[in-house]
Amino acid sequence: MILEIIGISVLWLFLFGYIIVGSIDYGAGFFNAYSIVTGKQHILSKIIQRYLSPVWEVTNVFFVFFFVGIVGFFPETAYYFGTILLIPGSLALVLLAIRGSYYAFESYGKQGHKGYAIMYGLSGLLIPASLSIVLTISEGGFVFIEDGNPVLDYSALFFSPLTWSIVVLSIVAVLYISAVFLTWYANETGDKDATNLMRKYALGWSVPLIIAASGIIVELYFHNEAHFENLLSLWWMFAISFVLWLFTVILIWKRRNYGTAFWLLTGQFAFAFFGYGIAHYPYLLYPHISIHEGFTNPAMAISLIVVFILGMALLVPSLYLLLKLFLFDKNYIKGKK
Repeated sequence: MILEIIGISVLWLFLFGYIIVGSIDYGAGFFNAYSIVTGKQHILSKIIQRYLSPVWEVTNVFFVFFFVGIVGFFPETAYYFGTILLIPGSLALVLLAIRGSYYAFESYGKQGHKGYAIMYGLSGLLIPASLSIVLTISEGGFVFIEDGNPVLDYSALFFSPLTWSIVVLSIVAVLYISAVFLTWYANETGDKDATNLMRKYALGWSVPLIIAASGIIVELYFHNEAHFENLLSLWWMFAISFVLWLFTVILIWKRRNYGTAFWLLTGQFAFAFFGYGIAHYPYLLYPHISIHEGFTNPAMAISLIVVFILGMALLVPSLYLLLKLFLFDKNYIKGKK
């Protein structure tokens, strides 16, 4: 019982890290492409490229940890999700390959190639959209067992309002998280034009974020009433998340403490994300897999927990050093190296 909770908590923490770090990266690619299309690349491109250069390779480290961990802790998920996510998962892998390729083409080939930048930016939005389908499937109602094998009902998944509400939230969240971080980063560089533009994007995506999140709660009421009731019992976590969102928007609106605003945003998403996960307990795939039924043996679980905690202990300081020595280095941030 305790090992299962520790295992899923560690995995959820890695997934949360991927959401924050990945959203900044994916959104930065999109804003770079958008600035090129709208003729504002002279304002944003240098700032965004300065951020992406040392960071883009490490974005998927959190996701790799989560993917390996979910199979290690819950081997049964490999059978279920490996079958039903063949097409959505393959799409996400193709998009990841495309995104990495186009970044390499743009960075090391012909500089400023418009087509490469656009493909890089669009793939960055489609990746979280394709991965978010897993959350929809986990709510139940889309997988049925046929001759002992799990089968995904693609038509029900495609036409479900819950699917599109989660996809919309994933895209809006990417743009909002990235815009808030890049507002802070642009302000640190002393570039007022880039700061003002990213601030406008951050404020512009703040309200759609709350609307999209509320839409998911409404759709859960119709799709999975048990999960909806669990969410209501954790109303205080979502209330704290809303208050943190409000403080974030106020700071950005008043052009103050952009760094504090970003950390408030991180707290906002932490409360909402963990509240959602706790409300979904104990199911990984409702109602077929729970964390109790598909858990690995105790010896393997303890080994994985130790490895993942050590991995987190190594990864977090590494990210801190990356921020300290590169992204927020006084010379690097001013473009002097």
